[in-house]
Amino acid sequence: MRNIVLFLVSCLVVIGLSLFLLNEKEGEIITIGATSGPYTDMVNNGMKPELENMGYTVEVVEYSDYIQPNNALINGHLDANVYQNKWFMDNFNDSENENLVSLIEVPTAPMALYSNKYNSLDEIEQGSEIALPPDPANVSRSFKVLDDAGLITLKEDADLFRLTESDIIENKKDLKFIFQDAGQLPRSVDQIGLSMVPGSYAIVSGLDLNDSIQLEKMHNQITTLVVVDEENKDSQLAKDLIKSVESENFKEVIEEDFDGFVLSEE
Repeated sequence: MRNIVLFLVSCLVVIGLSLFLLNEKEGEIITIGATSGPYTDMVNNGMKPELENMGYTVEVVEYSDYIQPNNALINGHLDANVYQNKWFMDNFNDSENENLVSLIEVPTAPMALYSNKYNSLDEIEQGSEIALPPDPANVSRSFKVLDDAGLITLKEDADLFRLTESDIIENKKDLKFIFQDAGQLPRSVDQIGLSMVPGSYAIVSGLDLNDSIQLEKMHNQITTLVVVDEENKDSQLAKDLIKSVESENFKEVIEEDFDGFVLSEE
């Protein structure tokens, strides 16, 4: 009889603790930032429903650039953001002396080289201009794509995560690099003729990944991450954010609405 009583008391304690934790989260407002387009949709449709089922009230803030989401996270205006890769995050931490950390990667649209002037790499003319994103992380990605395409040759000992023009030992088409804000790159497909467009911006602008003349090979340094401030990396919210990405609902949303988005191959 004593054992039965102890068992029932234990059950009541567990139930009470669970209700307490649920009530703590119920109505708790959390704010997640994401760049315009697919990652905002991914948070809204894939993560938000799961987090709300856990008891949170979720607000999603949409950004049109790569700078504000991290500044907002540092200033406490966001609890997490979904838009950057490890290269970008590490560069940001180094340059700003900050401590942002990743929780989990999400399926990512690869960067792609587009042209409305040329139908293939072989058609690209000597001295052609090519538009590239300006931030160090995406410059590195761009040069790696061009190297994989055989348009440039990089130094054998080059740091593939911090590439600059000085790492190019051969520019076979004598390409002229024009650095532009990410939002301008889709328009440069027509205006300049060659443009390296990050996947999320390509999709927002209506470009089809399958229409590119060179696609990026995905690496675990360049897949998009769910990012928080280091002081929150072990919080209950961090654990719940991971659960939301690992949920069946999230996987179904990716399969239905994010064709071409992949996880890292390495």
